[in-house]
Amino acid sequence: QVQLVESGGGLVQAGGSLRLSCAASGRTLSSYAMGWFRQAPGKEREFVATISWSGGSTAYADSVKGRFTISRDNAKNTMYLQMNSLKPEDTAVYYCAASSFGYSSSLTRQYDYWGQGTQVTVSS
Repeated sequence: QVQLVESGGGLVQAGGSLRLSCAASGRTLSSYAMGWFRQAPGKEREFVATISWSGGSTAYADSVKGRFTISRDNAKNTMYLQMNSLKPEDTAVYYCAASSFGYSSSLTRQYDYWGQGTQVTVSS
């Protein structure tokens, strides 16, 4: 059984930065693609960023491109999301997910495992 635990969320002013972490346990996820998604109140869960099993391929939603960076450390079974130049519209619960497909994907249905989420709030 794979467990994903997000951390690093919090309250930050617009223009600030946060670094989210997603720690996996129960199985080595070095062959899994991983991704970050977010869900704001009253909205559907949306894709943020994804990274392939090797880390060699990444993709981002247009809304975060150039501000967010996804990375992973397979030795630590951990994924990260560095978020810079945060905006109030980035406020959401952020979820990490793992896909046995292995290749980066923006589709929620491609992901097998999900974390419980961490709240990110950006004040104006």
